[in-house]
Amino acid sequence: MKLLRHGLIGAEKPGLMDDQGVIRDLSGQVADIGGAVLSDDGLAAIGSLDASELPVVPEGTRLGAPVAGIGKMICIGLNYADHAAESGAQVPPEPLIFMKATSAIQGPNDPIVLPRGSEQTDWEVELGIVIGKPAKYVSEEDAMDYVAGFVLANDVSERSYQKDRAGQWTKGKSCDSFGPLGPYLVTRDSVADPQKLAMKLSVNGEVMQNGSTETMVFGVKTLVSYLSQFMTLHPGDVISTGTPPGVAMGMETPRFLRPGDVVELEIEGLGKQRAEVVADA
Repeated sequence: MKLLRHGLIGAEKPGLMDDQGVIRDLSGQVADIGGAVLSDDGLAAIGSLDASELPVVPEGTRLGAPVAGIGKMICIGLNYADHAAESGAQVPPEPLIFMKATSAIQGPNDPIVLPRGSEQTDWEVELGIVIGKPAKYVSEEDAMDYVAGFVLANDVSERSYQKDRAGQWTKGKSCDSFGPLGPYLVTRDSVADPQKLAMKLSVNGEVMQNGSTETMVFGVKTLVSYLSQFMTLHPGDVISTGTPPGVAMGMETPRFLRPGDVVELEIEGLGKQRAEVVADA
């Protein structure tokens, strides 16, 4: 299934995309796409509905982030060996984790807003894992049982804030609009192998990143299990799993984002994003 949220910012309603690519409204069936709805039982209940009987959402309606009430967005750094190399870093012996503020999360096609004074805003196409039920001390063998599904994510990053300012990476990752998610949540039963998904990102039509989740250092099962040893993962939490090479920071002459740029990204089976870059007011 492809679950989504549609409507104006702050007033999104739950929905799904049917097999014909038509967006249908679920607000008469569930309150939102989050919490218990992401459990196996909750997803099964939605899956039992006849989508053709659900109201059609008008074409052109804005899409929000496909998951409501995200408690944590946990990001994994340097999780592709070739991206670590272009960043001038070694692959870490354990997953490198940092947090992205949930206030950065937005819809897939909402504008990317450059913070005041930003000169080094960058892109990162990533696979996002969405947790479906509480996970604590989970084994790798059982990890997928705790996954509701997957989303397309762009881990937008201000590299100067991230690398040149004192402290951890969080402030370079958490500016408003730096967490586009969607267009939809694809449930785990619809993703045959999350470690074999092609992924691509372009800026103004020029392909910058062209990789695959197959080259992750730490895979989906490992990450869910690993993180659950340190913190309880709750329904709706998102794990953004790292990016392949091709970011601006890794270029011989970095070409960071500027107002007017258009960023497009996709992951096989998880849809596409298209966002214009604008300056903050």
